[in-house]
Amino acid sequence: MLVDKKRTTSLVGGLLLVLLTALCSNAQGGMWLPLDLKKNNEKEMKSLGLKMKADQIYHPDNASIKDAICQFNGGCTGEIISAQGLLLTNHHCGFDEIQSHSTLENNYVDNGFWAATMKDELPCPDATAMFVQRMEDVTIPVLRGVTAEMGERDRQSAIDQNIKTLRANTRLKAGEEILIRPFYEGNKYYMFITITYKDVRLVGAPPSSIGKFGADTDNWVWPRHTGDFSLFRVYMSPDSQATTYSERNIPLAPRHFLPISIKGLEEGDFTMVYGFPGRTTEYLPSVAVQQISDVLNPARVGIRDKALKIMDGYMRQDPGIKIAYVAKQSSIANAWKKWLGEMQGLKTYKAYEKKKMFETEFQNRVKNSVDLNYKYGNLLERFEVQYKNIEPFSRARDYYLEVFVRNCEVMATAAGLSSWLDSYAKSGTPAFAGKIATTRNQLKGFYKDYRPEVDKDVFAGLIEIYAKNVPADWGANTVNNTVNAKGGFKSFADDVFQNSYLTDEKRMMALLEKSPGDIVAALEKDPAVVFWRAVTKDYEANVAPKVREIQPVITSMQRQYMAAQMEVFKEKRFFPDANSTLRLTYGQVRGFRPKDAVIYDYRTYLDGVMEKYIPGDYEFDVPKKLIELYKNKDYGQYAAKDGRMPVAFLGSNHTTGGNSGSPALDAKGNLVGLNFDRVWEGTMSDVNYDPAICRNIMVDIRYVLFIIDKYAGAQRLINEMKIIR
Repeated sequence: MLVDKKRTTSLVGGLLLVLLTALCSNAQGGMWLPLDLKKNNEKEMKSLGLKMKADQIYHPDNASIKDAICQFNGGCTGEIISAQGLLLTNHHCGFDEIQSHSTLENNYVDNGFWAATMKDELPCPDATAMFVQRMEDVTIPVLRGVTAEMGERDRQSAIDQNIKTLRANTRLKAGEEILIRPFYEGNKYYMFITITYKDVRLVGAPPSSIGKFGADTDNWVWPRHTGDFSLFRVYMSPDSQATTYSERNIPLAPRHFLPISIKGLEEGDFTMVYGFPGRTTEYLPSVAVQQISDVLNPARVGIRDKALKIMDGYMRQDPGIKIAYVAKQSSIANAWKKWLGEMQGLKTYKAYEKKKMFETEFQNRVKNSVDLNYKYGNLLERFEVQYKNIEPFSRARDYYLEVFVRNCEVMATAAGLSSWLDSYAKSGTPAFAGKIATTRNQLKGFYKDYRPEVDKDVFAGLIEIYAKNVPADWGANTVNNTVNAKGGFKSFADDVFQNSYLTDEKRMMALLEKSPGDIVAALEKDPAVVFWRAVTKDYEANVAPKVREIQPVITSMQRQYMAAQMEVFKEKRFFPDANSTLRLTYGQVRGFRPKDAVIYDYRTYLDGVMEKYIPGDYEFDVPKKLIELYKNKDYGQYAAKDGRMPVAFLGSNHTTGGNSGSPALDAKGNLVGLNFDRVWEGTMSDVNYDPAICRNIMVDIRYVLFIIDKYAGAQRLINEMKIIR
């Protein structure tokens, strides 16, 4: 077949132009810093439908929407929705507090909880609400004296000293704290002045059959019918200071709280999501994306798949185990399913190929400039070498972390105790003895929801996976030799769990009453500790050093690559990757087309809950009262124009973990929904955001209010809110 080379070149150039245009426009994508909205985003936001000024969204001095947004418990987002400090977040964000207050007698997980009065609101000692007062670009003082020739250690040392000086010279008001974070891979730095409230109380939560409806089956997918919300209240001291719990404390008087609109949205309407997105890596080279998709995620998924199947089997058989493990299981399952979707999305939507096309254009521009070629000419080639070098070690690291730190409780406990035991050898009895009380309290919390029979089966299953997938000299030989000496994985697990102090609360607590020397002597011979230390010795000898050697090189190169992209593509707006700091993302209400002949509408209704209803099922049961309200169409003022009860809707807002609980706001800054998830096909958005397919999922605020009002009968809470009809 004859090939027209000129025409082929033209087609390739056209494809690159289309790709570059998409990459450079970034419309309805990105997690933007609120203080830069006026400069970077206000014009585009108004073209999409925004009907307010950027200063109303963020202002360092005057009351603005940002004053109603908080980081909830360090990992989610919450928002204030009344003048009395009422806080709304997701059910799954507040689940630890709901579960910690639950017993078989007062099962708030299954039955829900609604405080009749403020006096009935339940203190949550570990819960926090952190608000940003103001933010500032501090790149110049933080990077003062830092040069490109510095090694990573010297560079960080200089930065740390600059940050220390900056902290010392920054004036703070009572209760304020300083948070300084790197952006654009360390090419810029921003300072956040924050206040953290530590008296947070549980106000209300629907039963899990509403708040977690669909559970793991529906997690990360659309259509969705989950009422994923819970209510808390933030308290302050009588003199308006952030403080810990006291009966004397009073409800927070916020600078701003969110009005709530029950008008509803239509497809194409403007939306924005304000919150604390956790972690994205949008600017990686293609070789890194391929490694995530083909090597690292499959390893993580395989381990968690095994652990989840074991937990699920026990939880379905025993209500007590279900209460104890529901939060743990949910946390493990959340990342497991996300990684599955991410792998699928990266391949289906050809993220690697798109990155390669982008890199081709990058390289062409670099080669056409003497200065750029000198600085960045071999950068992509170096990435290829370093990622190839680190791949086996990164894979082994993930196996180690997933098996011995994240998913097996007895091993994680052994890891925590091991460093405590080491302190005895280094510092003697006083330092060790000073931590006995703290260790005892930590273990009491651990044992409250620990079931050794579950953990034993998880332990046996996961160490078998480890032995089959990690190179022999890196830990597999140690596992196999230890296990074979006891007659196999199950027999070894039986032996460890029968003889370890760590798996028996009474024995462990009795041991902690003995002298430091006796505690150390017993734990250093404990089979769980001995096994953990043996495997960790192999890991620290063969895997960790190479990761510590190569990763700083990649980190330095990624910082250089980020600077290079911004220098080479000057026409492109670059938003910083998420790093758990306050951001705004915006888009529109949109359905999507995941594949040929499949079209998803942008909203769901209570009808869909009833279609999925399976009586008595762990994931799809429905409370009787909700069924009655549905049959009677008793929706009050919260029904849509067609008389149906809305449950959830989709938007093209760019979100990630940490955005859970974030408010979905309309064009005027009114609360219209509560962000809680993404669609399965778009979970790749942490690495490769694609506005055609990536969608965030939000609970319709009308469903939230309907549950509070008509289902729970908590009109006192409705009366607190400013509702726009």
